[in-house]
Amino acid sequence: MPLKREVCGLKNEDNKGLNLLKSGQKGFIHLIFSRVGLICLLLAFHIFLLFGIFRWFGNFLPHIYGGVIVFTVAVVLYLLNSRMDPSAKITWLIVILLLPVFGSLLFWYTRSDIGHRTLNKRFNRLTEMSAGSVSCSEGVAERISEEAPSAAALAHYLQNTGCYPAFDRTDVDYYSLGEYAWEEMLKQLEGAEHFIFMEYFIVDEGVMWGKILEILARKAKEGVEVRVMYDGTCEFSTLPHDYPKRLSQLGIKCKMFSPVTPFVSTHYNYRDHRKILVIDGHTAFTGGVNLADEYINRNDKHGHWKDTAVMLKGEAVPSFTLMFLQMWNIDEKQPDFGQYLTYPTYAPEKSSGYVIPYGDCPLDSYKVGEQVYMDILNRAQKYVHIMTPYLILDSEMETALKFAAERGVDVSVLLPGIPDHFAAHALAWTHYASLLDSGVKIYEYTPGFMHSKVFVSDDREAVVGTVNLDYRSLYHHFECAAYLYGTDCIPQIEKDFNETREKCRRITRESARKEKFIRKASGVLLKAIAPLL
Repeated sequence: MPLKREVCGLKNEDNKGLNLLKSGQKGFIHLIFSRVGLICLLLAFHIFLLFGIFRWFGNFLPHIYGGVIVFTVAVVLYLLNSRMDPSAKITWLIVILLLPVFGSLLFWYTRSDIGHRTLNKRFNRLTEMSAGSVSCSEGVAERISEEAPSAAALAHYLQNTGCYPAFDRTDVDYYSLGEYAWEEMLKQLEGAEHFIFMEYFIVDEGVMWGKILEILARKAKEGVEVRVMYDGTCEFSTLPHDYPKRLSQLGIKCKMFSPVTPFVSTHYNYRDHRKILVIDGHTAFTGGVNLADEYINRNDKHGHWKDTAVMLKGEAVPSFTLMFLQMWNIDEKQPDFGQYLTYPTYAPEKSSGYVIPYGDCPLDSYKVGEQVYMDILNRAQKYVHIMTPYLILDSEMETALKFAAERGVDVSVLLPGIPDHFAAHALAWTHYASLLDSGVKIYEYTPGFMHSKVFVSDDREAVVGTVNLDYRSLYHHFECAAYLYGTDCIPQIEKDFNETREKCRRITRESARKEKFIRKASGVLLKAIAPLL
């Protein structure tokens, strides 16, 4: 949907610039050269090799078979001794044993990180450069240990794995729908005086982005520094390839994170799935809400779109500023952090609880997003209530959910009633029986699509962010979230969960058995390659 003048409300002199942003040709041609193209090429090579063996080397088949067996055994032994998740190991074993040549080449390709070695090196350098740029106020760590010992160990983990400190002087507002968050975003953007940083997985032209863009263009003209960053997959379906250049003509600095690169682009992996808006270093937003009309229910894509977000005001905000700058500076020769982290931060005189903004990076050895979720599950005493769009679990997360339920904790999960991807919907079903047998309660949101990423537990702690319960979020994507302990908004989050659950249908063993055959059969087949999806 192109931007309309009546939607954006720009003055006549600004309309000329806005005409530059009408939708252009999308980057579908890059799909041919992406990971899909490489997989097709490897499959073709595998078929050609088999044909050639039978056609030209028939007399040497015993030797060839022997060589293939030795090669396959070597790859399998390497795989079994790797640090990979057990579920992923099983997937690769199946692929390699069925298609030794294709499977081994694909495994080598994904493990070698072609096209991302430079990204890895740069991100590690930026992390080292910015270590200690944001720190908690004096005495916060000690107060957490005294007032919230159950959360102190998690705070210690987040501080040590990614330099994500805890803060106490921060107000948190929770928004139970995307449209509520959008309305507040517009208000806060109007007040920007120094800088606006936006980092989103999806940006799509329409009412939501049009209203935001009108403010960004006006603020840029007033001298506010405006930066926009979005994931490179947007050029497949939502934005033209030259969109950053078009925005630059409005005075807005814009980048695509990891644009598609011919044959070396693993576009399903290492995507920037974060949603961050930072204004002047004192206000930040995060959550599941992207910048597209379905997120504010202006576009009926999959029924009613249920999403959530939080707004932070106070000392915790610079952590999100730092996360944005780390991603923005990946391709900069002279990274600059300091001036944006030293703006005066609004600090409420009195606020409840503690806030820890944190990120998850697929380039290191830590699974921060998953570890935070499992820590909440393992410490819960009464309940853990979860809203998530996807349920594609590794063995560790499934065990944590089941163990919490078996300890008598009320573990309830809300999932979409109208899915956005058939494969994800089918794979979620494969976990139902095991979870239900352990006492986990599963619900599907009948009005439409559940896109919220929320954990709330025992009326004392919660997580609102971008981390889904699937392999992409937990292993392959850059993610972010806000961990909340004892903040005033936690009862509101729990209330939202309960009100949303009233609109869901509960899944039982009987209803799971009566599910459509196509979903069950597809789930069983797709389970073998779930970590690759």
